Amino acid sequence: MALSDYFIRFLEQRDSLSDAERARLSGIQTRRVTFASGEVIVARQVVVDQSCLMLSGMSARIHNLAQGNDRVITALHVPGDFVDLHGFVLAGLEHTVIAMGQTEVEFVSHDQLRQLTDEWPHLTRLLWMSTTIDAAIHRQWLVAAASLRSSAHLAHLLCEIYTRLSSVGAAADYRFTLPLLQRDLANILGYSPIHINRAVRDLRERGLIRWAGTELEILDWPGLTKLARFRPDYLDMEKLSR
Repeated sequence: MALSDYFIRFLEQRDSLSDAERARLSGIQTRRVTFASGEVIVARQVVVDQSCLMLSGMSARIHNLAQGNDRVITALHVPGDFVDLHGFVLAGLEHTVIAMGQTEVEFVSHDQLRQLTDEWPHLTRLLWMSTTIDAAIHRQWLVAAASLRSSAHLAHLLCEIYTRLSSVGAAADYRFTLPLLQRDLANILGYSPIHINRAVRDLRERGLIRWAGTELEILDWPGLTKLARFRPDYLDMEKLSR
């Protein structure tokens, strides 16, 4: 299979690609794999010879704690994200990547990435850009955890996920699929499931969202962004020459 359009859209949101660059990316051969919810996509501390790109669904970086089955989710990946591109230059990952709901990914061999980075300097910079945006998202999660509480913190996460999805064409009209349980949201935001339940109820009662099962609709985008103090600058979606 050839590289999907989602990652190309991710790049073109932020820079212009020449016809030759677009053709080069489209010509990358991939291996597509579907994972059921909870299945491991990339294992911790395993030296890999490929990196994976999200096609559908959602995946998460999981850090298991020493005590029992406790875990912390430190990142969410949506279509268009290179989940473990940093594994291309690291000797294994310090976390596990698992599927959140049914998820499809495509694997790109490191041999192909090595050839790309040897021959295409602009595309190399754009790959680097994608990893720096990934890091910026992580930093913003830390800022949100330190400055927002309960409903506002959850609102910020929802604003971010919708913005990331809609920017690559994987969501529209303020509707998207969120295959996360309340215990997953608790692991992400650092609250108990009871506090998450209250935060979800608060956002509903304010008329900001409609949430049924895994389907979420944002009813009042200006209101949700105001509550969350959400500014998408850290997602670096301005189109620049890089």
